Amino acid sequence: MQHKKSPFRRRTVTGVVGAATAFAALCALTSAASASPAVAVPKAGAGRPGGGAEAGGGAGKAQPTAGVSGQGRLFFAYAPDDDIRFSVEATAAPFSRPLDQLPKGMPTDARGTVTIYHWKAGNNDTRRGEAAVDCLVTAGDTATLSAVVTKSADPREIGKRMGFSVKTGGPGKGRFGFDWAVSNVDVVDGKTVAPRVGTCMAPAPFAPIVKGGFSVTHAELPPLPAGWQPDGNG
Repeated sequence: MQHKKSPFRRRTVTGVVGAATAFAALCALTSAASASPAVAVPKAGAGRPGGGAEAGGGAGKAQPTAGVSGQGRLFFAYAPDDDIRFSVEATAAPFSRPLDQLPKGMPTDARGTVTIYHWKAGNNDTRRGEAAVDCLVTAGDTATLSAVVTKSADPREIGKRMGFSVKTGGPGKGRFGFDWAVSNVDVVDGKTVAPRVGTCMAPAPFAPIVKGGFSVTHAELPPLPAGWQPDGNG
C-alpha cells in the first residue's frame, strides 16, 4: 500500500484547512487487515483510572491519581463520513521522566497508551497506530496529554509526539481534540509549517463524541520535590 505524506512531518501547507485535510493520511499509521474497528467502544466512563471523576480530599481518603480512560468514536467536521476512533489509557506519574536539565522530571509526567483508528470513506482505507503517553495535565472534567508514536507503517514517524485533549462524557457531552487537524501551524522563512509538538500541548477538545466516551480523573499538581530547579538554578 502506498502511504501519503505524514501530517506530523515538518511540511508546508496552504493554510489551516490544508492542515485539516492532511488528517486523511493520519500519519501513515499501520494498515488494518479490514475495515472492522480495531478499537472497541465501551460505555462512557468505563474503566476510569484513579477512582471517580471528582477529586477526593475527605479525611482519611487517598487523593486520586490524575488520569484519562475510555474509547470513543468522534465526528470530525472535515471528514464527516470517516470512522475515526481513539482509545486512551493515561495515568499521571509525576517526576518519573528525568531530562538533561530537569533531572527530577516534570510534575506532569505520565504513562499510558493512545490508540488511533481511522477508516477513510473515500477509498475504504483503514489505518491504525499507537503512541506512548509522556505528559498529562487535568482541569476538572478536561485534560490535555501528549504521546510519542511507537507503532506506525512509516518508520520515520516513530518518536514523533502528538497532542490530544479530552472532555469527560459520551455522546452529547464528551469531546476529543488532536493537534494535527485544526491547529499547530507556524510560519518559518515565509512558509507555513507544522512544528514539533511539545509535551501536553493540544487544542481544545473540538470534536464531539458520537459513540462510547471518555472519563477524566482530576488531581491537583503535586508539590515540587526538594532541589527541583530547572538548569540547576534557583
